[in-house]
Amino acid sequence: MAGRYGEDVLAGDWRRRRVTPEVDAEVDLVVEDADSGFCGAVVGFESGAVVLEDRHGRRRVFPLRPAAFLLDGAPVTLRRPVRAPVPAARRRTASGSVAVADVRARVAKASRIWVEGVHDAALVERIWGDDLRIEGVVVEPLDGIDALDAEVRGFAPGPDRRLGVLVDHLVPGSKESRVVARVDSPYVLVTGHPYVDVWQAVRPAALGIRAWPVVPPGQPWKEGVCAALGVAEPAEMWRRILSRVDSFADVETPLINAMERLIDFVTEPGRPDAG
Repeated sequence: MAGRYGEDVLAGDWRRRRVTPEVDAEVDLVVEDADSGFCGAVVGFESGAVVLEDRHGRRRVFPLRPAAFLLDGAPVTLRRPVRAPVPAARRRTASGSVAVADVRARVAKASRIWVEGVHDAALVERIWGDDLRIEGVVVEPLDGIDALDAEVRGFAPGPDRRLGVLVDHLVPGSKESRVVARVDSPYVLVTGHPYVDVWQAVRPAALGIRAWPVVPPGQPWKEGVCAALGVAEPAEMWRRILSRVDSFADVETPLINAMERLIDFVTEPGRPDAG
């Protein structure tokens, strides 16, 4: 039997042996890497390899080997088009969302997002400004949150007038947690992060330091940070911090999660927060 049929037709890597169609790797063509199962759209090339981006924005580079990809479940050989593809048209905002081209900012809605101060507002604008303008949501800085419950009553939140509040140092047992506990409205969502100040929500690596300095209790935190880093005054330090923030990748996850919840909450009027 072995002599009649020759070598085993199932032996070896069959994807490499059989003739497979060649397909131009045009931008946005969705394929799957046959070995790893990674599925994504073509967004460009690097050193003779193709760059794929999946639906979560993750990118990986794969060699253009014969029969290395699946298109609609069938093996194909990708080839670089004769005309180099235009770079991916999907620009992303600093928050990581897909940018919407040629769309004007909406007229401001009644709903608002409040933050504790001007530094918080500037950082939020830096990262989520494009998204908020498209949604028509205005961010307003407060002068602290000591009178938050009175401020909320004055705002008069409702189904189409929702309020999101971002609070620094929102941890169990803190003064901030006690202030927040006095706010009771289904049309108000208060979230926060565990950092003493919004400065600390910026990743140390973005500033070229290993970690934020530890400031002894009883000493003003910002002044203590400036002294430890050899910066003359907080205003100069803040300019330095803000200049190093380009996207969500430069800030800590708790801040990202808090802001995403607030944006979702205030842009879905009529549905009280489920908690």
